[in-house]
Amino acid sequence: MTAETLRTLLVGFLFAMYLLAILYLRRRPLTWAQFASWGLFALLVPALGPFLTILARPGSRRPRSEIVRARRRRNS
Repeated sequence: MTAETLRTLLVGFLFAMYLLAILYLRRRPLTWAQFASWGLFALLVPALGPFLTILARPGSRRPRSEIVRARRRRNS
């Protein structure tokens, strides 16, 4: 494996973890400022940020019915 291949894998992994953290945060009822700060935290601490965001569990989880309603509104 070359250095370029390893660099590409690392960047891909970090991007996937950041995306996972953002998707996780979307399920939480957070204010825009809280969402932005947690997202920024996940971006600035690339290797640990997404894991710490999920482990910290910011906000409370929204009921499943509210998530389904929000998706329906977005799709219509």
